[in-house]
Amino acid sequence: MKKLLFPLLFLLSLTAYKTAEDPDYIDIQELRKLYSSGNPSSWPAAELDKSIDKTTFQDIGVLSAVPYPEYNPYSKEKESLGKILFFDPRLSTSGQIACASCHNPELGWTDNLTRSFGHDRQTGKRNSMTILNSAYAKTLFWDGRASSLEDQAQFPIADPLEMNEKLTIAVDKIAKIKGYNELFTAAFGDKKVSLQRIQYAIATFERSINSPKSKFDQFVSGKSDAYTDSQVKGLHLFRTKAQCINCHNTPYFSDNQFHNDGQTLFGTKNEDFGRYNVTKDVKDIGKFRTPTLREVVNTKPWMHHGHFPSLLDVVELYNLGNPSPVQKKYLGTARDSLIPKSDPLLKKLNLNKEEITDLLAFIETLSTPTRRTIIPTLPK
Repeated sequence: MKKLLFPLLFLLSLTAYKTAEDPDYIDIQELRKLYSSGNPSSWPAAELDKSIDKTTFQDIGVLSAVPYPEYNPYSKEKESLGKILFFDPRLSTSGQIACASCHNPELGWTDNLTRSFGHDRQTGKRNSMTILNSAYAKTLFWDGRASSLEDQAQFPIADPLEMNEKLTIAVDKIAKIKGYNELFTAAFGDKKVSLQRIQYAIATFERSINSPKSKFDQFVSGKSDAYTDSQVKGLHLFRTKAQCINCHNTPYFSDNQFHNDGQTLFGTKNEDFGRYNVTKDVKDIGKFRTPTLREVVNTKPWMHHGHFPSLLDVVELYNLGNPSPVQKKYLGTARDSLIPKSDPLLKKLNLNKEEITDLLAFIETLSTPTRRTIIPTLPK
């Protein structure tokens, strides 16, 4: 009987993190062995909220090969052209702002600003998302208004707060630069410059901006000594008690869905309805796309408004369940129907100080050192 009882108790205990004082404490070496086995099917079961569709749920893991759409297959020449266009400020009205202005390779392919500066030093409405690993995103921007990287590429050019250029004029300016003739010919077969070709080239380059293997990738692929005990415990917490796995799942560490985590800032000057601005569906008020956690250490500050200067702030927010007060002064007014409703996934987690430390230690293993990027010489 005892031989049967111990394995059963062990398996049950894997669903929650225990402290050393707890009688059901899990030997950290057992967790290390399971998570670094190279076989995710042997991992302890993830603790998923009842609202998560378990038939479509995909656990965290190592990223697959970069997917390229059939209509825009990869070529080295197209990537090279896209890189040059990405760094070319002549796509903007002022001739001073390029895609790279807000997506700096030395700053995690973002700009580390609360909100980016655009045309005439205007401040944008949201924090710049990193383009690292964006090939795995299903939609782009915080509100998901772009359906692909190709679609996304045109938005900053025409946005009056960003590059502030008419798309037709941007295309004409590039077409008049003789140095681009050879580059477009190599990428597309002839020197014709079009908006679609610019979009396709930039998207191809952006799909090449991916993380090298992180400490997490190494650990779960079999390098069992890659993690400290704290990081092992943090990984287990991430998938269980801390509930991060509900939204930050898949190898991309994002469910590619939209959630209201109580950050609408309703009734303030920074009010932002997020996804609702695209769909006009009241159910989408305050929803924003789940950002990837890969390279998250390098992409500060955090949240769509950039108001969180440390990852500890972010974890503490979710640990408290973000108890946003109801805007009672708007009840019964014309704005009553627009009062945001936070996602039911937001719950108080009751993580203690040690668990928060362990969780942060794990999250840091998803980031890698900044790599040097050679800035291309612009054609004339």
